[in-house]
Amino acid sequence: MADRITNYQCPACTGPLHFDPVTGKLVCDYCASSYTVSEIEALYAAKDESAAQAAQASEAQTGPEGSPWSEAEAAGLKVYNCPSCGAELIYDQTTAATSCPYCGNPTIVPGELSGALRPDWVIPFKLTKEQAIAALKAHYRKKPLLPKLFSAQNHLEEIKGVYAPFWLYDGDTQGSATFHATKVRHWTEGRYDVTETSHYECYRSGALSFQRIPVDGSTKMPDEHMDAIEPYDFRELQPFSTAYLPGYIADKYDVDAQAAEDRARTRAEGSTVGAMQATVTGYASVTRERADIRYRRTALHYALLPVWLLSTQWNGKNYLFSVNGQTGKLVGDLPISRPKQLAWFFGTFAVVTALAALVFGVMFS
Repeated sequence: MADRITNYQCPACTGPLHFDPVTGKLVCDYCASSYTVSEIEALYAAKDESAAQAAQASEAQTGPEGSPWSEAEAAGLKVYNCPSCGAELIYDQTTAATSCPYCGNPTIVPGELSGALRPDWVIPFKLTKEQAIAALKAHYRKKPLLPKLFSAQNHLEEIKGVYAPFWLYDGDTQGSATFHATKVRHWTEGRYDVTETSHYECYRSGALSFQRIPVDGSTKMPDEHMDAIEPYDFRELQPFSTAYLPGYIADKYDVDAQAAEDRARTRAEGSTVGAMQATVTGYASVTRERADIRYRRTALHYALLPVWLLSTQWNGKNYLFSVNGQTGKLVGDLPISRPKQLAWFFGTFAVVTALAALVFGVMFS
């Protein structure tokens, strides 16, 4: 196990490199030189070759669901455990460990990288920190009752880029479903309006194949957040390289593939029934009665997907805001400032009272 932190260094000046989501290259913090991921990987060919050999040796022991980080890869990374929420995060030397991205706790304790499986894929960040902050500002402007803490510039700067752990499932479904459908007719007979409702039982069966059903592998990230900022464009998946990590945080999964698969199964089965129901057309209403769908996993991959996170504590409650680091889609739970709410209520009440007085004054003058 590695006992030191190394870093991708600029070949021109040996300064630290960070991954730039705009250019898709690694850029030097000192001399502004830039390099493609493949160029940097070529410069570290010996280290990568050692990593591949170690990964192959480990794969024979760990099976098809992934292999541990190699010694060469682990030498460039450190794990930080948040004592508040327990998040286990992977950093490199260029990332300042100022606070936990999930709970905002400023105390983070360094440790060694061990045990986590090496990802198969990664989607690099496309959204810069400045773009993520701009998206948050635009969202905040639509929330006039938001406490000032949330919209303060120094607070927005605390947003962190995190590679969130995801399991990607390929699978097949097969089965059948029964739907209750109705048709409605209206007509008039003399003085009476007549309504006739006809009832039908509709049966559908079939099979579907799914690729890369995403399920987040972190208990620290609310599932509804990850669902809300989907979809990701999986056409931009890249073979994993530690060259994408400088300047960001990588979250280690704490939900294994077997435990996460129930969500993948539920999504696949629900999509299958939905596809069947979409073929029941020409009716006034369609409701599902029964469904018998069988799911079978055909492949599994472990991937890191980009998310910008901002965590804030307000009145003893934690608020997490998430932005898709590829598309910019955002979601967050925001509080309401009680003083602003009261000021808005009494201000509105005063305006309404003044208008009412003016109207009555005109009516009875």
